[in-house]
Amino acid sequence: MAPLRRLCLCLCLPLLLPPPAAPAPAPAPRTDWVACRNLSRQLSRLLATVKEPHRVLEEMHLNEEDPKNWPPRIRCSDACDPPMLDTNNTRCLQRILQGLQHYRDLLGSDIFTARHLPGLEAVLDQLLRLVQQEHGRPPRHPMAPSEAWAHPLLQHLALQRLQSFTTIMSRVFTHSAS
Repeated sequence: MAPLRRLCLCLCLPLLLPPPAAPAPAPAPRTDWVACRNLSRQLSRLLATVKEPHRVLEEMHLNEEDPKNWPPRIRCSDACDPPMLDTNNTRCLQRILQGLQHYRDLLGSDIFTARHLPGLEAVLDQLLRLVQQEHGRPPRHPMAPSEAWAHPLLQHLALQRLQSFTTIMSRVFTHSAS
């Protein structure tokens, strides 16, 4: 009878014990705010040194608003204000990631074929890597080919928008790095 009891105990004991604990999930990578702040400042400095090849375009300023929010712009609804950043920065970082990817794609498009800006591309790539660690890769929007005669104007508009985007992005990173 004792061997039968032992057999029952051996068979029933695993049913009485709690299941083994699941391995703890690996912690999600954290955004390196200081590195993002430094890179966004570097991007601002680089943009300030880009010279306009056509003097007429220097006087031109953006004055349109795209109702579809394209190209990506940081808006109030993106929760990039300091109180929201302190509690949940996911939506803000996703918008920044979307903007960084858009401008990186623009710099690699046919618009900039004759005017390659490797310094800007390198800093955008570094920022993308830092922000993508936590938030993945945003969907890409391929650039439609454009006419060569329009490239100077499109470059000017792209760089002006990138400068505006970078100014707001730098403020977000500066607050979060403090």
